[in-house]
Amino acid sequence: QVQLVESGGGLVQAGGSLRLSCAASGGTFGSYAMGWFRQAPGKEREFVATISKIGERTYYTNSVKGRFTVSRDSAKRTAFLQMNSLKPEDTGVYYCAAGQAAARDVQSFDYWGQGTQVTVSS
Repeated sequence: QVQLVESGGGLVQAGGSLRLSCAASGGTFGSYAMGWFRQAPGKEREFVATISKIGERTYYTNSVKGRFTVSRDSAKRTAFLQMNSLKPEDTGVYYCAAGQAAARDVQSFDYWGQGTQVTVSS
């Protein structure tokens, strides 16, 4: 069983940056690919980024490519999402997730954090 706790969300102006962290406990961190998803009010949860078990592969949704960077630190058992050049449309609750593969769909991930709010003002 893996427990995930996100942190680092907040309120930021458009063009600003935030770095989200996802601390994992339980299980073997290196056995899981990590993913980031977000959910805006009234919308479905959507894929943002994912990183493979040892970090050699990363994938991003088109709208964040070149602005967001996903990474992981095995020693700290933590995944990160560096978000630069933030836009109002990036607003939402951001969730990290752990699963067996670096996938883009919600169903591929077995464990989820509680989410952290990101609000980008214009």
